[in-house]
Amino acid sequence: MTEAINVFLLAFPALFSIVNPVSGALIFAEVTAGRANRAELARQVALYSLLVMVGALWAGSFVLAFFGITLAALRVAGGLVVALTGWNLLNAPERQEARKQEQKPTGQGDDIALFPLTIPITTGPGTISVAVALGAGHPRLFQGLGWFFLGATAAAAALAAVVWITYRSADRVVRRLGPRGSRTITRLAAFLLLCIGVQILITGVQDVLGPLLAPH
Repeated sequence: MTEAINVFLLAFPALFSIVNPVSGALIFAEVTAGRANRAELARQVALYSLLVMVGALWAGSFVLAFFGITLAALRVAGGLVVALTGWNLLNAPERQEARKQEQKPTGQGDDIALFPLTIPITTGPGTISVAVALGAGHPRLFQGLGWFFLGATAAAAALAAVVWITYRSADRVVRRLGPRGSRTITRLAAFLLLCIGVQILITGVQDVLGPLLAPH
């Protein structure tokens, strides 16, 4: 159980930082303005986001392993991606907001829950990259693998619940925070994401250099 809690405490803030449901709620409120089914859309986006995150957490590392990519290489590359994403968000959260604004749907169709509200606005390539990087740290079978995926899945489920709550309450989030409050939260979350990325990178470097520096 302790292993699952530790994984949850690592995965939840990392995923929260890149998903940033508060910033997403601002766009959700604008995109769905005037719609009668906003609560249902919020529920669908939360469900789809959960499926995307769990799929990347569970299957991402195994797919890469199929192509012969080592766990150390995946940790180094994933750590770099996570750290650079956090660095970019920390220095220019407005750029991230502008990118999400460009991805808003222009039509008035009803089939917008999966695309683009879930992908790429809520759980885009950055979220998938972070989830794959986190999933790459799974232990071997019979060495805590079940606890690892329990904690990671719980983190994804908790974040999906946060997405559902914030999107369902998007109007109140907009009124209370506005763009300035959203940028503040984004910067705080981005710093945490940067630290998590550096930690993943350090673990990968240790995996690479450990056997080389070990005494023979």
